[in-house]
This record gives sequence, structure tokens and C-alpha cells, in this order.
Amino acid sequence: MTNRTVRRLGIDVGGTNTDAAVVEIGADGSASVVASVKTPTTDDVLGGIRNALAQVPHEGVEVVVIGTTHFTNAVIQRRGLNPVGFLRLCRPTGSSLPPTVGWPEDLASEVCGAVAMVEGGIEYDGRPFMDVDEAGVIEAGQRFAAAGLTSFVVAGSFAPVDTSQEDRAAELLAECVPGARVTVSHRLGRLGLLERENAAGLNAALVDLASSTIDAFAAALATTDLGHQARLYLSQNDGTLLDLADAARYPVLTFASGPTNSMRGAALLGGVDDGLVVDVGGTTADFGALVAGYPRQANAAVEFGGVRTLFRLPDLLSIGLGGGSRIRTDPLRLGPDSVGQHLTSMALGFGGAIPTLTDAALATGRLTIPGAAIPDVPDAARVVALAAEMVADGADRMKLSADAVPLVAVGGGAFAVPDALPGISEVIRPSHAGVANAVGAALAQVSGETDRVFRNMGRQAAIDAAVAEAIEAATSSGADPTDIEVLEVEDLPLAYLPGDSRRVRARVVGPLRAG
Repeated sequence: MTNRTVRRLGIDVGGTNTDAAVVEIGADGSASVVASVKTPTTDDVLGGIRNALAQVPHEGVEVVVIGTTHFTNAVIQRRGLNPVGFLRLCRPTGSSLPPTVGWPEDLASEVCGAVAMVEGGIEYDGRPFMDVDEAGVIEAGQRFAAAGLTSFVVAGSFAPVDTSQEDRAAELLAECVPGARVTVSHRLGRLGLLERENAAGLNAALVDLASSTIDAFAAALATTDLGHQARLYLSQNDGTLLDLADAARYPVLTFASGPTNSMRGAALLGGVDDGLVVDVGGTTADFGALVAGYPRQANAAVEFGGVRTLFRLPDLLSIGLGGGSRIRTDPLRLGPDSVGQHLTSMALGFGGAIPTLTDAALATGRLTIPGAAIPDVPDAARVVALAAEMVADGADRMKLSADAVPLVAVGGGAFAVPDALPGISEVIRPSHAGVANAVGAALAQVSGETDRVFRNMGRQAAIDAAVAEAIEAATSSGADPTDIEVLEVEDLPLAYLPGDSRRVRARVVGPLRAG
């Protein structure tokens, strides 16, 4: 909780709409929406942000938080990516599967500029597998520089257990390559080497785009009075804040931040700490689960743009269902293609020629939109029923037990969610549901996490040490050290290792320090 009332502006840039909400957060942790706006997303992204900024009050706003799919879309669409030099600390073993193995060919050819594998690596219990071949690292750096590369990945076996080898290799690369931008894999992933290296590779491929995009975000803010009175952050994929310097270094941390923002906003608007959320936008419906007001985290590998990764991400299910989903016949189906941000010009109800789910909802009276016509949609009732079936199936797949739980329906396409669903105790439609994503962005706090192996110190001492490390990480990122909450602690005894070894993961959050 804060020790005074503060105002924040949250902005979420989606594929169809750019939403903004001013949220007032009280000294007791309560929050209320002061104003909100929904505007179409523009092709250049920044236009939509400027339009949203122009339509909300700025008075008293101290923090602006932007959630964006810009970097996710860059990977999916293969645009704006820079080539990367991959350095793996693995020899004499660990080189049979090279970096970018398993990547789609078109993405690998664009991202993988050069590869070097040298001696090094850590054992699972933290002992060195091999010392780092520093001469080999320097030689690799010289070869990378000769190829014109400035963005690099350093990945080593079990690096999250002991980060010293990756850190040393990064120092050597920075010394021998002027302007080197090095992504160390332990900052982004957990213990699996290939998935961690993949996440770092995607990150390193985005650093050029991240630098220019974040500068543009700051420039857009500077054109308003907010540029002088408010601090700017991006939201990351665990529902917490990412300062501009870290966002420029680690843009992949924004992946899936949009659905996470929606779930955080839904928790507040719907008054639900534990339950399900469905955010139905113009193109997709995203399902997630709330645990203590935060998105449940995924423990399995997640793919982005065809690349398998394993780093902290919300447990999400996305289906191709939204307000702009196109209706197909013979057989009847919805989506996954959508008219997206062109709904108000291409859908039947707005004078266009393409039948969409929004048109079916208008035709059945499920939805009313001022100024929209009542279109003639054959089998409109069946279309609405099909959408309801798709929502019911998504909610059932996201549940972990047979117990009935509440579901909060948010997003501009929430009309697609029926009023009753199997296994759902209550469907909640809160006020400001259409901008839940922007509300969630405004609520973002500061997080800290640790995930490593502790030896010969006992269970409670290991947990205490992990929590202390997570708190230190949160504090160094700007959290108020007097008000940090422990969200998750997991410990796993490792009986096959010598001594009292256990892997402990801890995650904490806290409010941003004032000023």
C-alpha cells in the first residue's frame, strides 16, 4: 500500500484498440477509475497512444504505465529484428544441439548472425562443470565484431544456479566489442538451457527496435504536460512495472503483458482475487486464472513466433474469438481471422460488407451500439450460440478443479460471454470492463524473483535466503522496501544431489517508491 493517494495513467495498446484509464490509488490500497477512453489502434502504434493521451485528464497523474504488444508482434511478423551473435558456455559437451535449433527457418536465418561454443558451464548443484575459456570468449567476440554484430547472447548450462560465468563472459564481450549489448540468459529464464537461450535470443534480436520504440513512447509523453510531471514505465508479463532502462535491455519481458494487465484490472473491477478471467477483444479471447489477485504463472514451456521458451509468463489460453471475428458458413464458424481495428468501417453494422460477431450480436439484440445499424445476418442466433460454446470450452480448459468459480468478463467483446456457464458460479460484468487492460496497467507494482539451488542450509533457511534475494531484486527495481508482499514460494528437495540440496523459487511484489 502507498502512504498517500496517488493517480496513475494506464495505457494498453492492443491489436484493435488503444485503451487508457486514470486510476486513483488510495493510501489503504483501494483503487477507483477516474476516467477512461477507448480509441482505435493506429498502424504506427504511437498515433493511438497520442489520441488516448489527448482524451484523458492529466491533473495529478504521477506515473504513466504502457502495456504493448509491439515487441511480440515484431517476432510474430518477423519485422524490425536485428542479427545476434550466440555464445554458449558448454564445451566439451552440450554442443550437439546448436543455438536456434528448432526455430522456424525464416526466423532463425534473420536472427542468427553467428555462433560460438566454448568451454564452461555449471553443474546442477552449483559446482563449475568447466572453467570459462576466456581466450575463447575473446576470440568469439572478435569474430562477432568482424561480422558487424553488436547484439549478443551469453548462455551457459545451469547459469541461474550460479551466474558468475555468464557475467564474466558478458564483461569480456563488452571489453572487446565497442557498443556491445549483451543479453545474459539467467536474467530471463529458468534452468532449461535451450529454452532459456531461446528467450535470450529473441530478446537480443529486439534491442534495436526496443531502443527506438521506447524513445518514441517517451517523445509522445513529452508532447504533453505529463512529460514533466509523470514517470514512464512499461508493464511486464507478470503484471508489474518495468522501467525504461530495463525495458530497453529486456523487451521480451513485455511479452503477454496485455492479457496480464487485463487480469489484474479484472481482479480490481470485479472484486475477485481467485477465479477466472476472460478478456474478449476485437481479435482474440484470452482466458486466465487469478491467484491472490495476480495471474497464475505458467510452469510449462511457452512458444512465441514458433520459438519454445521457458520464462515467467502468465498461464494463458487464447482463442480466435473477438468482436471483429468474421462469420463463415458451410460449415458455420467464427474466426480466427478478424477485421480488427477496421471493425467500424468493414462490419455490416457500420456500412461495410463483412459479417462479424458484432453484427450477429446487433441482429439478435445482444448488443446495442449508438449509430450502428441492425444488420441482416443469417443464422445470427446460431452465431451468438457458437461464440458462447467457444467461451464455455475455453473456461473449462482453464479450470484446475471441478469446483465452481467466478468468471470476470472484460474487454470490448465481452458481450460474447453468456450470462451462465457450466462450472462457473457467477459471471461478473464490472463497470469499465472495456478498459480493464488499461486499469491493470495503471495498477502495476514492482516485482522481484529468484529461482536457484541452495545447499546445506536447511529448508527454512533456504526459503528465507530466497525470499531475501527476491526482496533485494524488487527493492533495486524501485519497490518500497517497507511494504513488500511475498506472493509465491516453492521449494523442491533434490534428493539425488549430495548434501541438503533444494531448489527454491520466490516471487514478491511491492508498491513503487514515491518520487
